[in-house]
Amino acid sequence: MLDKVKFNKKPMKKAEYKARWDELLAKLVVLQQRAHNEGVGLVVLFEGWNGAGKGSRISDLMYHLDARSTSVYVGMDLDPEVEREFAGRECGVTGFYPLMQPFWKALGERNSITFYDRGWYSEVIQHMLYNAPAKLLLPKKQERHYLDSIHDFEQQLTADGYVVVKFFVHMTKKAQVERLRRLHDDPVTRWRVTDKKLESHHGYEAAYELYDRLLERSDYDFAPWVLLNGEDKRRTNLTIAGTLVDALEKALARKEAEGVLKASLAAKEAADELLAEEHAVEEAVAAEAARSEAPLVKPGRGMLTGPALARAQAQADAAHDLAPKESRFEIVKHYPQVDSIDHSLALSLEEYKAERKELQERLFRLENIMFQRRVPLILMYEGWDAAGKGGNIKRVAQALDARAYTIFPSPAPTKPELAHPFLWRYWTRLPKAGHVGMYDRSWYGRVLVERVEGFATPAEWSRAYDEINEFEHDLVDWGAILLKFWVDVSPEEQLRRFQDREDDPAKQWKITEDDWRNREKYPQYKAAIDDMFRLTSTTFAPWIVLESDDKRYARIKALRLIVEALEKRLGACPAS
Repeated sequence: MLDKVKFNKKPMKKAEYKARWDELLAKLVVLQQRAHNEGVGLVVLFEGWNGAGKGSRISDLMYHLDARSTSVYVGMDLDPEVEREFAGRECGVTGFYPLMQPFWKALGERNSITFYDRGWYSEVIQHMLYNAPAKLLLPKKQERHYLDSIHDFEQQLTADGYVVVKFFVHMTKKAQVERLRRLHDDPVTRWRVTDKKLESHHGYEAAYELYDRLLERSDYDFAPWVLLNGEDKRRTNLTIAGTLVDALEKALARKEAEGVLKASLAAKEAADELLAEEHAVEEAVAAEAARSEAPLVKPGRGMLTGPALARAQAQADAAHDLAPKESRFEIVKHYPQVDSIDHSLALSLEEYKAERKELQERLFRLENIMFQRRVPLILMYEGWDAAGKGGNIKRVAQALDARAYTIFPSPAPTKPELAHPFLWRYWTRLPKAGHVGMYDRSWYGRVLVERVEGFATPAEWSRAYDEINEFEHDLVDWGAILLKFWVDVSPEEQLRRFQDREDDPAKQWKITEDDWRNREKYPQYKAAIDDMFRLTSTTFAPWIVLESDDKRYARIKALRLIVEALEKRLGACPAS
């Protein structure tokens, strides 16, 4: 692919260049403001050779753009010595954080421009050269994972309203040597070119082969490569500015067309809504009567019966029909279903006390070894209101060093979080390798509460199942132990706990009107949970049900599974 860049064009005259450059920059400045006002994000990636002028190209643009909605991230060089000394390598952990985490963390809001001066491709190339300098080939599985992570990142950004523009600044080996030496010989710029970087041209041929293969395999329709001649500054600048102008013009036109279409459909949807709902209720009432005279669950405060229940069930069925039929990831054969969960499982107080003490002691010892081996542990809790998530987390935390874990709650997203893809706030809240991250509710809010309450559109939550699977695949491939707990409780036991909270002044803060309202939406939440199980119980991150009608049973089950997972992973690590 790199052979498409031609280095034999005649130099462009300064007057011609300046006229076109000024025209393009004037357009770009206006388009940046429009994009900011209309919520169009632009991600601009500069990859290329050392000394190719990537930083200068960004500086030329930044001088003219509004700095208040523009940011620059500069990629770091991989240190082979640090890589070798990283303890987690022996346990299959690739670093202190996943490969893509710093690039997610640096991502600007949806109404801004984010420049990456060397990004995820440079990171991958460095890992490939470091891990396989002789053969120039990583194991196919690992190289495929790198490309999958890149593809998923870029596709998720474009699906969420960003425009991704990728530039590769190419140059010949001869030109690279001359430029690096010139920078090195100038006392003002010598700090930019270390002796090691000055000698990097010796690996030009090996890097060329890797770059060429990586570029070819990542030239996606939604994020194609633009190849630049780094030896021709003027033409390169014009190509960059013209590409950004074109990308923003198309994105803004597309957003305007989508707005017109949305407005035209809104009137029709509003007109059809009442008729459709009445028809759905009639059908649902008839179907409910045909199935059984019994209600969906035993009624209680907050639970619906009769036509109201039928209407809720119709809404649940309609949402289920909008969910994907299957995932592109392999799903376990026997994933959970709400109706098949056993609510009778229980432990005596004596059994609970004895097992809890023994398991917590084991967990404490394992956590210390886990820290030294730099293995990250991620424990994710979802479940019904009042199911006992918080109490379960407390019993796990009780066994851990307070410096080694973080509990991440998932309240309503903030304004900056809403201005990013929904997974951004979780990519930026990951435990460091060797630490424990516990999530009291999680990224699954997109396909649960946001689906049921209408905070996300059907298009957003329906694509989120595999976006979540992609996220979890990256976590597992990083080397994390990921356990996903669904804390379940029957509607009858939930009602008892709600009433207990209302009657106890010390617990009243735990119950709100939203909790009662959510019980009225039991059919919708049940359908959402079943779809979640069906589409995200992957072979690498299956769902685990904690049957919590008896909280003691659920706590012991969680502790046991965490201990077993740690013992299995640490037992597979080579002895230190």
